[in-house]
Amino acid sequence: MTDTLLYQALLDAALRQVANRPGPDFSDQTETTVPGLSIVRATAPSGLDCAVSRPLVCLVLQGRKQVTMGTQIFAFGAGDSLLITADVPTVSQITGASAEEPYVSIVVELDPAVIAELSVEMRQVPVSAPPVRVDPTETDVADAALRLMRLLDRPTSMPVLLPQMVREFHYWLLSGRHGAEIRRLGWPDSHSQRVARTVALLRAEYARPLRVQQLAATAGMSPSSFHHHFRAVTSLSPLQFQKQMRLIEARRLMMSEGVTASSAAFAVGYESVSQFNREYSRMFGMPPARDAETVRRQTKATA
Repeated sequence: MTDTLLYQALLDAALRQVANRPGPDFSDQTETTVPGLSIVRATAPSGLDCAVSRPLVCLVLQGRKQVTMGTQIFAFGAGDSLLITADVPTVSQITGASAEEPYVSIVVELDPAVIAELSVEMRQVPVSAPPVRVDPTETDVADAALRLMRLLDRPTSMPVLLPQMVREFHYWLLSGRHGAEIRRLGWPDSHSQRVARTVALLRAEYARPLRVQQLAATAGMSPSSFHHHFRAVTSLSPLQFQKQMRLIEARRLMMSEGVTASSAAFAVGYESVSQFNREYSRMFGMPPARDAETVRRQTKATA
């Protein structure tokens, strides 16, 4: 099968799974019966979506998307893969989508246990690498993804075939250009896994002050070593990570629960509303109240 036919088959398989979802101006991430495998479809460009992304690979089949992590901006489209290998705050936006040609992507969460097992068998060792990157999707990865998608239509075969198909998908990722970044996810007691423990603490306790000494102790490192390895894994300092966590949660509170900007600021740990407004504007491009009003207008327009 040529690459063109392969990607078309993947697109057809993904669209078949979401065929009964609502129509125009709808954006959704559909969880499938394969754990960790989901399909994203959007029939119009989206607003900003802010989240702390877990390790995953996203294969874009149609349309375009943009993801921002810190000061880095990644723009990509059909035929590209987005790889995220650490729990990092990201701001994403679907930039190319229409009712006639919706944005479609397949998202697969990475399994550290499978990666660890394969890395030992393949005699690979982890290396330092950035947590987010975009590359053209490799043929072997797309082919393995297609067989995973086709398994959705054969639920009785899933208990027998799914484990080996998930393993094969990870194998081709490790064998390809993404291998260096993925390897460290499964390495026992690696710096990545130690940093992951502190990320879990930051996610749970983002609203209260956390001393670097406490975070370093959670990681089992000295403060200076922890600071260095935290930035190497996430591309952010611990303070920057916590700040972005707070701003992402504040935006969720305003957009999903309708709270005011000042209430959101205090809820996520800010003591100064003016400081919150400045930092929110730097991250999202406009003050919080205006951002919330813009989203409300967009929601009404597409309702």
